[in-house]
Amino acid sequence: MIKHYILSLEPNAKHPWDRCVLRDPITGERPELLEAIAEGTENQAGSYLIAVNLEVTVLEKASAALLKKSSEGAIASFPTLKSEAVKAS
Repeated sequence: MIKHYILSLEPNAKHPWDRCVLRDPITGERPELLEAIAEGTENQAGSYLIAVNLEVTVLEKASAALLKKSSEGAIASFPTLKSEAVKAS
């Protein structure tokens, strides 16, 4: 299962909980990672020894100007990429 999130790092944030923020890119809500892990056990009662594989791949990094603007709003806006038409030879 692959989930996508927006990670915002601000080491100089006023509050410690704002220094590292993980948000859903659509709703802007902070994800409940425990619920995602529980889905792996199909929410069956019991105690489990689990391994969690966390692989981070940066898909895009917002510019500093966008990050400053996003700190005023709830969610960072990423610029849309222009798609180029590809002609088959």
